[in-house]
Amino acid sequence: MNKTFILLLVLFAFNCKPKSNYNFTTVFEKTNGLETATYKETITYYKNLSQEYAAIAIDSIGETDSGKPLHIITLNKDKNFNFSEIRKNKSILLINNGIHPGESDGIDATMMLYRDIAQGKIKIPDSTVIVTIPIYNIGGSLNRNSTTRTNQNGPKEYGFRGNARNYDLNRDFIKCDTKNAKTFAEIFHLVQPDVFIDNHVSNGADYQYTLTHLFTQHNKLGGNLGNYLHTEMMPNLEKKLADKKWDITPYVNVYNKTPNNGFSQFKDSPRYSTGYTTLFNTLGMMVETHMLKPYKQRVESTYELMKSMIEITESDGNKIKQLRKEANTNLMTKKTYTLNWTVDTLKQSILNFKGYEGEMITSEITGEKRLKYNQQKPFEKAVNYQNYYKPEVEVVIPKAYVIPQGWYNVIELLKLNTTEMFQLKKDSVITVESYKIEDYKSKRTPYEGHYLHSNTIVSSKEKIITFKKGDYIIKTNQPSFRYIIETLEPQASDSFFNWNFFDTILQQKEGFSAYVWEDIALELLNNNPDIKKSFEAKKNKEEAFSNNWYLQLDWIHKHSENYEKAHLQYPIYRVLY
Repeated sequence: MNKTFILLLVLFAFNCKPKSNYNFTTVFEKTNGLETATYKETITYYKNLSQEYAAIAIDSIGETDSGKPLHIITLNKDKNFNFSEIRKNKSILLINNGIHPGESDGIDATMMLYRDIAQGKIKIPDSTVIVTIPIYNIGGSLNRNSTTRTNQNGPKEYGFRGNARNYDLNRDFIKCDTKNAKTFAEIFHLVQPDVFIDNHVSNGADYQYTLTHLFTQHNKLGGNLGNYLHTEMMPNLEKKLADKKWDITPYVNVYNKTPNNGFSQFKDSPRYSTGYTTLFNTLGMMVETHMLKPYKQRVESTYELMKSMIEITESDGNKIKQLRKEANTNLMTKKTYTLNWTVDTLKQSILNFKGYEGEMITSEITGEKRLKYNQQKPFEKAVNYQNYYKPEVEVVIPKAYVIPQGWYNVIELLKLNTTEMFQLKKDSVITVESYKIEDYKSKRTPYEGHYLHSNTIVSSKEKIITFKKGDYIIKTNQPSFRYIIETLEPQASDSFFNWNFFDTILQQKEGFSAYVWEDIALELLNNNPDIKKSFEAKKNKEEAFSNNWYLQLDWIHKHSENYEKAHLQYPIYRVLY
């Protein structure tokens, strides 16, 4: 028998399940790039694809706020879909689509990408497994319309940004208010990707590019892993796309002004998808296509970017896996950890930026100045790009944290994110570092279901505390290291404290009746010269205090044994040695 014929038979048997004759032309292609697939059409498409090609599997996992499960679609040349086994010798790339279903570019691009790999139009990766969440925000995808993406050029219809409970899911990864976010965490820790892509469409300035990238901030990622992301992966992706005639630039981080004079890198804190995945040393990036470019162009560029990232993961997979492995080990050797970062104004990069001239003209509606871009005046010039960050708030890394069992909401999220912990088997006396909340600022309006705190300041002191049988000990020397630190340290930008998990400690539960406290307070001052001296000094120094009788009585109360110990006492404790 002819050897070529035998080879063709083997390839057919490898790739196909000859059960039916599905039409794998996507809605996007059928409409010449004008429409995007519905949720039902997308899931049906992948089910059919998995029926036809043995290298593709579809699974439903967990719940979402819409009542429907999330799906993951896995593409593996070896037809092995056990992730514990896959991780032994392959890299994993996870693609998230439809977190904002109005930004549907990735949904259509990934459908075509999977089909083209399965059908041999693109070489199937040997050492990389591709996993996608086809539509993450199912509730938003089912809520289709043609108007809410006010600034966007197509498709004809699309989903809504808010999910079934009107949450923006790209602000929910740390706080996990939604079933979607909880299921994403389950999927993420099942898959444990080496590389992560989240597909989006921008809502920013006007410029010539169809594609922009938003890699996780390299200083924040840190070490050799951050250096690889900044000096190898990102430039490699940019070059591959340039070779395909797809210009790309970093995400243009400006609002209501032109980028002509430069801009800073977007800092992805853990509320965002790539900020969250970074906590586990996954190399993350968002794709941000430009809203004003035609839909067909945006989808095709997203397709090419994902192809390029597969190529990079395929070639650099072993290196990436080794760098990720080293990252946690290296973190364990450090004495301090950076909780918050700020732009380093002494360092910057130069971008050869392709933009449009913009000017401030008088609005015919408001009479005020408004921004107007002139697409008839394109420019290409060097602009400053501030993509270096420096530590703003650092903390000494503790050996462990102690969490009283009553804070089960926090404990459940830690467990969901594979944090190892154990419970005390008996009441135990432990020397700990204790935080007191000294100051914080809160948003005046709701933000994703919360009144988010920021600029949190704490004081600390060493205490000897008796903890109860069943309270939890969480050691920091474990793979969830970053997640533990950035959620439990109240000063971290997306800490559980700043997301209102501990707001009950901010409200004083017991007070005093002035006519009763007056006499007790006078006795306290007379019996405590140091307190009386501080009290008189405060009266002399602060006019508002000296003119307010209640503030004076309250100050004395707060310096007495009657003042409740739970008020402003952060209930998570640090073990330093």
